[in-house]
Amino acid sequence: MNSVRIIGGEWRRRVLRFPDAEGLRPTPDRVRETLFNWLGQDLPGSSCLDLFAGSGALGFEAASRGAARVVMVERSAGAAAALRANAGRLAAAERVEIVQADAVKFASSRAAAAPRFDVLFLDPPYNQGWLGRLAPMLPRLLADDGVIYVEAEAALDACGRWRTARSGQAGRVFYHLMRNGESDGVQ
Repeated sequence: MNSVRIIGGEWRRRVLRFPDAEGLRPTPDRVRETLFNWLGQDLPGSSCLDLFAGSGALGFEAASRGAARVVMVERSAGAAAALRANAGRLAAAERVEIVQADAVKFASSRAAAAPRFDVLFLDPPYNQGWLGRLAPMLPRLLADDGVIYVEAEAALDACGRWRTARSGQAGRVFYHLMRNGESDGVQ
């Protein structure tokens, strides 16, 4: 079993345990700290969607830092079971929902009238075309003023109509905060 720590908020220092799974790379602590500094005051009370939940590091971190609702989608049965176990250990059932499903199927099945999310975390397996398949579905998932956090194998200018507002690199991970129609060039 692998583990990662929540780095801030209500569950700071709590450990999340998760199994080995192909393509599963928990977001490093330093990158998570940067991301949540970028999100700052936008997070409390927000609704978040983590489409490739994996270890749950991003979704549980968001809930720990005040997100009112976090939906974590994970295709792997073993990883989804670990997410449920972690949610139970944190007594997070009121704020965290675990869905075992394929990300594209989940996104395409959302009704147009369903409430949209304020923050979307996208950390898909690399080199498999996930972002291109999801880009047309983003307006159905995300509020017009919603933000997207994306991890990718290369630097990105945009994902659909969301443009990179902030970005960084840690080793081979390129990470981006995207806003609808914005690109202020801030790195």
